[in-house]
Amino acid sequence: MLNEICLRQLTMSGVHEGETVAVLSQGDERLDYADAFLYAARRLGANAYHMRLPAPTGAAGAWAVGDSGLAGNPLAVEALKQADMLVDLKFLLFSKEQFAIQDAGTRILTCVEPVPLLARLMPTAELRERVEVGAEILGKAGTMRITSPAGTDVTYRLGTYPTMSEYGCTDTPGRWDHWPAAFVFTGGADDGVDGTIVLSPGDVLLPFNTYVQAPVTLTIEKGFITDIRGGLDAELLSSYIKSFDDPRGYGMSHVGWGLDERAHWHGLTQFPGGMGMELRSFYGNVMFSIGPNNELGGPNDTPCHFDIPMRGCSLFLDDEPVVLDGAVVIPEMQPRSKA
Repeated sequence: MLNEICLRQLTMSGVHEGETVAVLSQGDERLDYADAFLYAARRLGANAYHMRLPAPTGAAGAWAVGDSGLAGNPLAVEALKQADMLVDLKFLLFSKEQFAIQDAGTRILTCVEPVPLLARLMPTAELRERVEVGAEILGKAGTMRITSPAGTDVTYRLGTYPTMSEYGCTDTPGRWDHWPAAFVFTGGADDGVDGTIVLSPGDVLLPFNTYVQAPVTLTIEKGFITDIRGGLDAELLSSYIKSFDDPRGYGMSHVGWGLDERAHWHGLTQFPGGMGMELRSFYGNVMFSIGPNNELGGPNDTPCHFDIPMRGCSLFLDDEPVVLDGAVVIPEMQPRSKA
């Protein structure tokens, strides 16, 4: 099955005869994925090779982002710049090396989720269209306001950073995507996020890969979290951020909403070994992030990062509703079968 879904993926990502596809892995991780992508690339007539980095040494945090394993190997980075497409089985996101590879025109696909999830959430042309509609609408907005019955009321001043889209494949030079994924996002101005966010039971803490059990209240002023209150979940969130000893870990990062009706909110109970991409994508979730915004071109490159998808929220762009109580209300972003 893995060979065939990787073939479908690379076909959706526009791989064709004469292109060069590089596959990057680390240590013993996902070697079966690497073999499957090499098989798929060759079936499509592309030149393909596998770059395997040494296994990391020492213990890392739950998810300290930005360490690519390539920082001390400029020759490897230069080689990857020459590829038309890089399949990232390691997770390069937020690293300077990934940005350099993208700037050279190499398109990048990250793939680290369990195989059954990849198979169920294959990218589709309809999903891509839906996400691109969302990106177009978001890109024109000047403000985003998020509210919830639990007490969330936070406003993002937009326009400083670009809008980005993820739909699970990539056929555009220099573009990054993550399989599986289906959401759109941007970032507020560095000093332009203010208000209160109240996490409710069932909201998701990534990379903890856990569901919130009791309310957590975050106070945000001029783009930074100034107060975290609640029970155990609040204490864990606060303790984790504090452990990085980096005040930028309290910065507000990207924000957007999910658009894949096939993705399950309960996905962590099925695939605990993944990075939670299904939870970022489930239909109508509103997700905000804490920490680095260098993915958007911002100055914050802290390794402390949280993605927090929330249920039952409402999201307004320039006071116009996009999501109401967890339901996407723009017809062009609704599944065709339900439109």
